[in-house]
Amino acid sequence: MDKNTLVGFALIGAVVIGFSIYNRPSQEEMARAKHYQDSIQAIAQKEAAMQEQAAQQSAAYTIQADSTSLFYGASQGTEQLTTLENDLVKITFTNKGGRVCAATLKDYNGQDGKPLELFDEKDSGMNFAFEGKNENILTEDLYFRPTNVTDSTVTMRLATNGAGYIDFDYKLLPNTYVVNFSIRANGMQNFFPAAANTVNINWHQRARQLEKGFSFEQRYTSLTYKPVDKGSDYLNEMKDAKEEVTDRLDWIAFKNQFFSSVLIADQDFDKASLVSTPLKEGSGYMKNYTADMTTFFDPTGKQATNMQFYFGPNHFKTLLASNDLSLSQKDLELEDLVYLGWPIIRWINRWFTIPLFDWLSGWGLSMGIVLLLMTIIVKALVYPATHKSYMSSAKMRVLKPYINEINAKYPKKEDALKKQQETMALYSKYGVSPMGGCLPMLIQMPVFMALFFFVPNAIELRQQSFLWTPDMSTYDDIIHWSTTIPLLGNHLSLFCLLFSITNILNTMYTMKQQDTGQQQMPGMKLMMYIMPVMFIFIFNGYSSGLNYYYFISGLIGILTMVFLRKTTDEKKLLAQLEANKEKKKQKNGGKAGGGLMAKLEALQKEQERLQQERMNKGKK
Repeated sequence: MDKNTLVGFALIGAVVIGFSIYNRPSQEEMARAKHYQDSIQAIAQKEAAMQEQAAQQSAAYTIQADSTSLFYGASQGTEQLTTLENDLVKITFTNKGGRVCAATLKDYNGQDGKPLELFDEKDSGMNFAFEGKNENILTEDLYFRPTNVTDSTVTMRLATNGAGYIDFDYKLLPNTYVVNFSIRANGMQNFFPAAANTVNINWHQRARQLEKGFSFEQRYTSLTYKPVDKGSDYLNEMKDAKEEVTDRLDWIAFKNQFFSSVLIADQDFDKASLVSTPLKEGSGYMKNYTADMTTFFDPTGKQATNMQFYFGPNHFKTLLASNDLSLSQKDLELEDLVYLGWPIIRWINRWFTIPLFDWLSGWGLSMGIVLLLMTIIVKALVYPATHKSYMSSAKMRVLKPYINEINAKYPKKEDALKKQQETMALYSKYGVSPMGGCLPMLIQMPVFMALFFFVPNAIELRQQSFLWTPDMSTYDDIIHWSTTIPLLGNHLSLFCLLFSITNILNTMYTMKQQDTGQQQMPGMKLMMYIMPVMFIFIFNGYSSGLNYYYFISGLIGILTMVFLRKTTDEKKLLAQLEANKEKKKQKNGGKAGGGLMAKLEALQKEQERLQQERMNKGKK
C-alpha cells in the first residue's frame, strides 16, 4: 500500500469520527428520547390491559348467552364411544358431535401387521350446521345421547332444553362395509325458519399413508366425486387442488390407493367445495381432504335426510355389490374408485382382465403365478398379430440386398425422394407393405395398456409375497442403501432391473429384425437403447407386481422372437416373394406392382412432378 493511499484512509477515518462526535445527542435530548419511549410502552401496556378486560367481559357475556341457548345442556358433557361391527368392519362413534370417529377393517392389515385402521378421531371430523331463527346449531361441539344401541345400530340424539330433539340414526348393514345414516328432526318446527330446507356439512379427514411406497401411493390417492348422471371425477393428486363443483353430486370419496371413505347422499349434495392438500413424506399421511356441501333437510321431521357411508377396500366387485345397497335405487358407480384406465382400456379391464384374474385367483394360486399365467394367456391371444408383424418385417429384411442396390444408386441427399420412390416401387412389386407390421402392434397395445392400469389398482396383490418380495403391490427393495440418490431413491427394485434388462435384449432383437437396409432417423437407434435404462429410474418406485408383469412379458417376447426366427426360412420366404412378383406381373398385364404400394408410388411421383413444376416457375 503506497503513501497516498494511507493518507487517504487516515483522512476518511478522521471525517467519520468527527461527524459522529458532532452528531452525538446531548444529555437533554437523550432524556427526552427516554421519556418518549417510556410513554409508548405505558400506552401499549394500558391497551393490552383494556383488551384483556374486554375479552373477559366478552367471555362472561358468551357464557351468559349460552345459558339461554336451547342447546345449552348439550354443550356440556363427557365423551362416550359406541362401537358397531360385523364380520368385515368395526365402526366407532363418539357422542361429541354424534359422528363416526374411527373405522377398522378386519380382513386387511396395516404395515404393522394389525387390523387396518382407516382413520381415528384425531384424523377426521364431521360438522353439521343447521340454521335456526335465533341461533344456529353446530354439532361438532355438542354432546349427543346414544340410544337404541345394538351390535349394528345406534341413535345419537341431540336434545334441546325442551321437548324437541334431532336424531342421527346409524345402521351397519350385515356383511358389508356400508352404514346407513339418516337425520330427522322431532318437535323442532318452531326452531327453524319456514324457508329452511337444507343442512350444511363440513367433512374433513387426513388420509393416512397405508402402504410402503409413499410416491407410488400418492399417485393413486385422490379426492374423488361423482356428479349426478355423469362419470366420476377427481382433484389433482400431486398438488394443492380446490374446486367449487356446480353439479349436484351422488357421492364424495376420500380415497387412498386401496381404501376409501365415501359419503353418499340419497337426496344429492349441492354447492360442494372440495379441497385436497398433499402432505410431506415422513408425516405418516398422504393428504388433507376437506368437503363442504349442503343436502336436503326437512325441519318438520316428516321426511328424513338419508345418507350412507362406505368404509372399505377399493375392490372392484365389492364396490359393484355396494351399488345394490343404494337407498335411492340408482347406480352409484362406486366401482369407479378402482381406476382402470381410459374408456377402451377400462372396457378391456372390466370384461376381460378382471374376470380372467378372478378365475385364475380362484384356483388358490399365488399372485405371482396368477400374473404369470395371465401374461402367457395374453401373449397367446395376441400371437397371431405378433406373427403377422414379424413376417412383415421378415419380408422387408429378405429384400435388403435390393434395397442396398437402390441406396448405392442414390447416395446423394438431394436424391432422397427418388430413392424413396424406387424403394416403394420395389415393395409394390413384391407385395410387401412397410405398414404391415404397424397395425398388428397397434392392436396389441390396448391389451398391454390394460394390465398397466389394472395391476397397480389390484388390491388382491396387497401384502402378497412372491419370491423375494413380501408385497407385490409396492416396490421390492432387496437392494438398498442409506443415502438418497436423485431420481432413484435409496433402493433398486430387482424386478425393475430385470424388466429393464429384458427390454434391452428385446430392443436388440427388434433392431436386428428391422434391419431392412433403409436409413433410420438419426439418433433413433440410440434412443431405443436409452429408454430401457430410463425405465430403471421411472419404474423403480412402482409396484413389484407391475415390474414383474413387464419382466415376464418381455421375456416371453424374446422367446417368441427367437422361436419365429428359428422357424422362418428366409430363403423360402424370398422365393415365395419372387413367385408372388411374377403372379402380380402376369395379373397386371406384364406390369409388376399394384395395391396400396402402387398407389403410394404414384402419389410420390405426382408429388415429385408438382415439386419440379414449382422449381421451374421459380427459375422463370
